[in-house]
Amino acid sequence: MAKGLDVGTMNILSGRQEGAETVFVQQRNSFVEIEYSDMAEQMLSRSEVLHIRKDDKVYVVGDDALNFANIFNKETRRPMQHGILSSEEASAIPMIKLITEQVVGEPSKPNERLFYSSPADPIDSGLTTLYHEKTLESMLGDMGYDPEPINEGMAVIYSELADNNFTGLGISFGAGMTNVCLAYYAVPVMKFSIARGGDWIDEQTSQATGTPVDKVTSIKEDDFELDFRTDVGGVEGALAIYYENLLDYVIENITREVDEEDVEEGLDVPVVVTGGTSSPNGFEDLFADHLADANIPFSISGVRSADEPMYSVASGALVAARSEEGDTGGDAGGSEEPAEEAAPESED
Repeated sequence: MAKGLDVGTMNILSGRQEGAETVFVQQRNSFVEIEYSDMAEQMLSRSEVLHIRKDDKVYVVGDDALNFANIFNKETRRPMQHGILSSEEASAIPMIKLITEQVVGEPSKPNERLFYSSPADPIDSGLTTLYHEKTLESMLGDMGYDPEPINEGMAVIYSELADNNFTGLGISFGAGMTNVCLAYYAVPVMKFSIARGGDWIDEQTSQATGTPVDKVTSIKEDDFELDFRTDVGGVEGALAIYYENLLDYVIENITREVDEEDVEEGLDVPVVVTGGTSSPNGFEDLFADHLADANIPFSISGVRSADEPMYSVASGALVAARSEEGDTGGDAGGSEEPAEEAAPESED
């Protein structure tokens, strides 16, 4: 057995193989603090709401945190910010440990192989991912796993481009970062991250409209579409504006990095977009339209979205973990099998 783990700013997801199916477990990577009372803790326990008590406070963790935040008119707190562990949140490590334990469970055997996602260092920020990556490695090792980091963009390649010999441009639009990887036969040619994602869209929309960030997030996740038919002035209109701005910013940085890396001209590759931020209807078409106008020194054979964008990184991490354990009967770079392994079946 082996597992894949997507450690995202907004959500943490694990993937494991059960027969012919891939099973995913997901929790929101956030928590909210409420006042402790015996009755409150009894009701939370009875309702199976994930929570922990510390002194006179109770912390509601995971999927229920956003609901409690909206009910009590509070902002959720995050163990991660900008794609890595938050240096501003004192409870970051214990909270992410609790959420991860719920998502990944106990190893099925000692030192079970587990690949976990790690972002590349952002090119537009002084942030570094080393502390984040090594802290997760230690935490997962303490849980009994044999952990190995996998670049988030490369995980997209493993998950989505098996039918193209793991060759193409994979872009993961997450909450805290956007990760980009160009690979040729499973060998990364270029990989980097950008310190903007869904959180940046939410924060800018919140500032522009005076709407709480968690409320903006809820609206974005509730059937929001990039159709540009929404009247200007509302939350959905502002979301559309900042989505378009993010896409232009990502494409601008891709163009710059391709020039710096001196990627071979004449290369013809598919592009796959994934991640929770890419979920709204219309995202794929909008990105393709903007990419068509970019001056990129290689040809794009097409742009498509992952079938299940939320699960793509966890799927790719699982493909890498199973390949290394030998479950796929060969390495990922020489087999078409990972395409079947990555077909998601949600447990939600």
